[in-house]
Amino acid sequence: MALAASPEVLAFRVPTESGKALLVWGLEEGAEHSLFSAFSEFGLLYSVRVHRNAAVAGPGYYALVKFYSARDASRAQRACNRQRLFQKSPLKVCICTRQKAFQQQVLALRSYKCKELANYYLGFNGWSNRIITLQNISGFDLENEELGGLPERQCLKYLCVVEVTLPHHGICTRGLGIAETYVENGRDPLEFVLKTGNVQKLAVEKALSGAFQKILLIVLENGKVAVEYNSAEEEPIDSLTDEELRGLIQVNDLSLEQLNLEEEEVFLSDFCFDEGHLLEGRQSN
Repeated sequence: MALAASPEVLAFRVPTESGKALLVWGLEEGAEHSLFSAFSEFGLLYSVRVHRNAAVAGPGYYALVKFYSARDASRAQRACNRQRLFQKSPLKVCICTRQKAFQQQVLALRSYKCKELANYYLGFNGWSNRIITLQNISGFDLENEELGGLPERQCLKYLCVVEVTLPHHGICTRGLGIAETYVENGRDPLEFVLKTGNVQKLAVEKALSGAFQKILLIVLENGKVAVEYNSAEEEPIDSLTDEELRGLIQVNDLSLEQLNLEEEEVFLSDFCFDEGHLLEGRQSN
């Protein structure tokens, strides 16, 4: 009797765990769109990055295909390895089994990626969000005022708190985002308006991403999804009322480290691959 597969836990983070990335080589030119379409049939993709082979490897291209789910990546590897799929020559596909330790930095997904992941596993009607507060906190940066005179640049800084609700699972989370930019004084007023809108949007996006960090998706082998609240990500804002949050102006005690949403760089040298598949690939050439 076969044992049931363990549930897979997915967080709203950039996937770096072992087994979630595939190395695909033997690609012909212009295959990126076809590659995305072929592999997305097995599950939601985080990224597809195509690169030209190094000179010593000969002409052609290789790609790194990253899934959110290791289970989906494994199914894709088994189904696509040594298959032609969308080109004349067969592809070679192997699983990236691990990454170097210094590449294990945990990065939050950007807000649009959070929406993609939520829509895929929870459905478009499975979650909602609302802005609780969006405040201009530019006045708390008093360094320029202490110097006297009109500064050359004006800082625009906004704080936002967003609430995400999963009605079918009885879960509600909040996230905080802070964004800032600078505007040259005495310039076109339209620039001020445009930059204000952009920095407000960025603060909202960071807050939305922060709210999703507190949600864990539990994906069963049959495709059903359960949800858990990630108490390790709990913040002081989670216990405040809406009125208290709207009056929130003291930000000195809030940690901004959680708001670092930079994209990770991916290099082929950061991965190790299944040597059996690599050996098979060399012998077939």
